[in-house]
Amino acid sequence: MPDALRLPYAPARTAGGEALLRPQIPLTLTLSARSIRAVGLVDSGADVNVLPYQAGVQLGATWSEQLPAVTLSGNLADLDARGIVLDAAIGEFAPVRLVFAWTRAQQVPLLLGQVNFFAEFDVCFHRSQGFLELRPPSRP
Repeated sequence: MPDALRLPYAPARTAGGEALLRPQIPLTLTLSARSIRAVGLVDSGADVNVLPYQAGVQLGATWSEQLPAVTLSGNLADLDARGIVLDAAIGEFAPVRLVFAWTRAQQVPLLLGQVNFFAEFDVCFHRSQGFLELRPPSRP
């Protein structure tokens, strides 16, 4: 298993057409026997990981069977969400369990936030150099 994974910032465009770079990570999400490839936006300002509705559907999740309602905050505060636990594989790292607020909204990106992505990985943003570095935390 590698000590660190270095990923370039990915080019993106805003709704207004402005070009920018974003800290995004390709990952594989798994629920039971179903897996999907996805790209998560690493967001240190997000309180929780957020899973868009369609990604949950592709994984075979059923809205009414998920954990009780989750309250989102910030610009996602008006969205309904349920808790869902998924396995996530990133690069050559051992898979980890991530807890998501699965929202019914279609227009939200997959967000990797404080609970619990940042508890599973140490992240260094090197924006001026155009990359981010991901490491599993050193545990005693």
